[in-house]
Amino acid sequence: MSAEAADREAATSSRPCTPPQTCWFEFLLEESLLEKHLRKPCPDPAPVQLIVQFLEQASKPSVNEQNQVQPPPDNKRNRILKLLALKVAAHLKWDLDILEKSLSVPVLNMLLNELLCISKVPPGTKHVDMDLATLPPTTAMAILLYNRWAIRTIVQSSFPVKQAKPGPPQLSVMNQMQQEKELTENILKVLKEQASDSILVLEAALTLNKDLYVHTMRTLDLLAMEPGVVNGETESSPAGLKIKTEEMQCQVCYDLGTAYFQQGSANSAIYEKAREKFFRTKELISEIGSLSLHCTIDEKRLAGYCQACNVLVPSSDSTSQQLTPYSQVHICLRSGNYQEVIKIFIEDNLTFSLPVQFRQSVLRELFQKAQQGSEALDEICFKVCACNTVRDILEGRTISVQFNQLFLTPNKEKIDFLLEVCSRSINLEKASDSLKGNMAAFLKNVCLGLEDLQYVFMISSHELFITLLKDEEQKLLIDQMRKRCPRVNLCIKPVTSFYDIPASASVNIGQLEHQLILSVDPWRIRQILIELHGMTSERQFWTVSNKWEVPSVYSGVILGIKDSLTRDLVYILMAKGLHCSTVKDFSHAKQLFAACLELVTEFSPKLRQVMLNEMLLLDIHTHEAGTGQSGERPPSDLISRVRGYLEMRLPDIPLRQVIAEECVAFLLNWRENEYLTLQVPAFLLQSNPYVKLGQLLAATCKELPGPKESRRTAKDLWEVVVQICSVSSQHKRGSDGRVSLIKQRESTLGIMYRSELLSFIKKLREPLVLTIILSLFVKLHNVREDIVNDITAEHISIWPSSIPNLQSVDFEAVAITVKELVRYALAINPGNHSWLLIQADSYFAANQYSAALHYYLQAGAVCSDFFNKTVPPDVYTDQVAILCQFLREIDYKTAFKSLQEQNSHDAMDSYYDYIWDVTILEYLTYLHHKRGETDKRQIAIKAIGQTELNASNPEEVLQLAAQRRKKKFLQAMAKLYF
Repeated sequence: MSAEAADREAATSSRPCTPPQTCWFEFLLEESLLEKHLRKPCPDPAPVQLIVQFLEQASKPSVNEQNQVQPPPDNKRNRILKLLALKVAAHLKWDLDILEKSLSVPVLNMLLNELLCISKVPPGTKHVDMDLATLPPTTAMAILLYNRWAIRTIVQSSFPVKQAKPGPPQLSVMNQMQQEKELTENILKVLKEQASDSILVLEAALTLNKDLYVHTMRTLDLLAMEPGVVNGETESSPAGLKIKTEEMQCQVCYDLGTAYFQQGSANSAIYEKAREKFFRTKELISEIGSLSLHCTIDEKRLAGYCQACNVLVPSSDSTSQQLTPYSQVHICLRSGNYQEVIKIFIEDNLTFSLPVQFRQSVLRELFQKAQQGSEALDEICFKVCACNTVRDILEGRTISVQFNQLFLTPNKEKIDFLLEVCSRSINLEKASDSLKGNMAAFLKNVCLGLEDLQYVFMISSHELFITLLKDEEQKLLIDQMRKRCPRVNLCIKPVTSFYDIPASASVNIGQLEHQLILSVDPWRIRQILIELHGMTSERQFWTVSNKWEVPSVYSGVILGIKDSLTRDLVYILMAKGLHCSTVKDFSHAKQLFAACLELVTEFSPKLRQVMLNEMLLLDIHTHEAGTGQSGERPPSDLISRVRGYLEMRLPDIPLRQVIAEECVAFLLNWRENEYLTLQVPAFLLQSNPYVKLGQLLAATCKELPGPKESRRTAKDLWEVVVQICSVSSQHKRGSDGRVSLIKQRESTLGIMYRSELLSFIKKLREPLVLTIILSLFVKLHNVREDIVNDITAEHISIWPSSIPNLQSVDFEAVAITVKELVRYALAINPGNHSWLLIQADSYFAANQYSAALHYYLQAGAVCSDFFNKTVPPDVYTDQVAILCQFLREIDYKTAFKSLQEQNSHDAMDSYYDYIWDVTILEYLTYLHHKRGETDKRQIAIKAIGQTELNASNPEEVLQLAAQRRKKKFLQAMAKLYF
């Protein structure tokens, strides 16, 4: 409604006392009742809601006569709406805390840009190039408000945000949320690009020595008047709400401090700037008082920032004695002075000044560094953990699991340090009975947990132990130890040298076997075995752990070694090397294999070749798990060794099948097709089934671009796979002379079993090879007579279309194989649309329509930039069409039949905006009218009434409307499924 129309209506009708809820912003706009509304104690709607509504109405796009969407018009109504939004913000005194809490980033960005515009800031001019000292007070303040908000928004975006629990999926709400999210991200991107300029603007503001003014409702009204009045009162004179220099600088200092603090995570030197700004903020607050109307600083948060800066950047004039324990620990961690950290923790065991949580966080940080490869920190982790454990037991807490794990393999150094910590953590003259009792109980429990009696006597002979435990407790402990090991004579009094006390041989053997299990150092393993064989000749130490497994083809040769020490060493080195390779610890596996190779070279050429073969397999795994993942080709030496292994003809060498598999897969993955097709020796094709299969796959890849008639190898490959997937039947003649079928079993006529073929395929990564294998199995699946829905696949036309003996093929096994292969292929590359279509077709053929739709959508999304581009016609064919109107020729019969079904969901009408075919919409209108569904009928009528669906429009407009709705529908569907 125009302003003139409103005046005429007001003259002829009575004014309502309360505006209708649906048009309250129109009421305020037309009746100029904004100020009266804002003066209410609890205005409804709230001021921030007014800002949102005013700006939303002012930013609505328009549609011209050609049905093209245009930017919001710059008319009188929209200018008034923007002015009203600014007046509401002025009523809130431009308090960014209130505005940021209640307004989204896009809305607040629009509001502050309107403030810049009305404050005569030239559009397109960089704020950093403007001299704040020469600008009118309100203009300078508008620039400061915008740049303060920019910095605060960047800082706020770096904080983790707890995601709200989503409700039921509603397409309209989801679309709106997605649009707001994308808009926010775009604004943040711009703000971050301009962050350095915003910081310079705020730094320049700190040099101002004049008061500033911010717009009020009155000055905004004046700006809406004639230019002469504006220039006379709001620009050249101090009009508006006065902001004192100290108040402005206090807010700016705080905001700059938060910005510098956030940047400090990437550059620790910037923490010094943050510290300076925060401490300057504290000084200014003390000057202006914490009750300032225009300077609102969260003083608790400010105190937290200051404390953090004191830890991160201690003042240069403070000595180490003046630093807090927090600061001292942090400085030591940053400089790597871990011994000083241990000293601080031991001293803190007397004072209990550091919180337990802080000490635990330090230990976690050290553990993380140690796990990242810093082995030198293992000892430091134990020492810090020991300090924390003593603190825990002194305060009555239980011993941590971490300490028990680190103390699992005690040694003299660990016992000495633990006793030192215990002695320095308690003042026996001043300690309470409770502290003494806790310490005594801890030492006693440590003794009871030790197996090596030498270490027990280290503790029981220590002065602290003798002082804390009474004679009766010592006797009781000794009785307990005697029951556990009666052969050793324990004495109560401390002895001069605990090394002279004999230990049980069984205890020593057990400890050495435990170390043997844990060690991966080949030379340490050799040393332990020498010690064990020196203690007993009756044991076979390769049987110590049931986890040590060596392939049966090797074990016979290894266990045939006559020397027991050499036999144990070779077996254990190989078993540990194979285990390390399995868990991808390739560096230790290489060390173990190299040591084993050096050992067997001296006496067994057969085992030497075995180790060379295993080291070849290890090098293949190392390359594939390392640089091979980024596409870097393997070195030529490795390729030559792979070929050499396949061509090897040494008699009596035990060979593992998996090495041949890996070698052929390796050549296929790195496209060594020339070698596999032309250079492989003929005897290999007869003797090695994996080489035969690899040669057929490589040849098929080479012939694929040629004409169909030349694909002879494709037919050969087809016949090989069909033979592998065949079954043989066993028959039995009964007493009546009739022959009955007993069972079917996997045929032995193929070059390998189906499980072996599947295992081999799962070692392949080359996309073309995987695509060929998938298409072969899909074609084999489709030739089944009772198949209803075919599965489509790329290159499926190269295979024969029939099989002479269908009954011989195990089609159930073929179907299972297709599922496993597609699952494996998508794990290799989840974005291959042809593989996604195979998965979708498989689910569709199995009547799992929801899963099928998921993969159809995924296939379309990956090849159309999430439906921002047109989905290629070879991806969404007529057989894959998701809606009837997606077909090239719309299937009205199926569409009308589906709409007549009574089991459609209540929310079906939410999809009407995605229908572009007017005939379908007209049928929906008729259907809802027939059923008496008035609301749904109105929604359908509204959808028909959209101008861009008018049948009189040019064909290009209609196609654009269809494409837009198709895109939105597919994106909405994808969001529901992904």
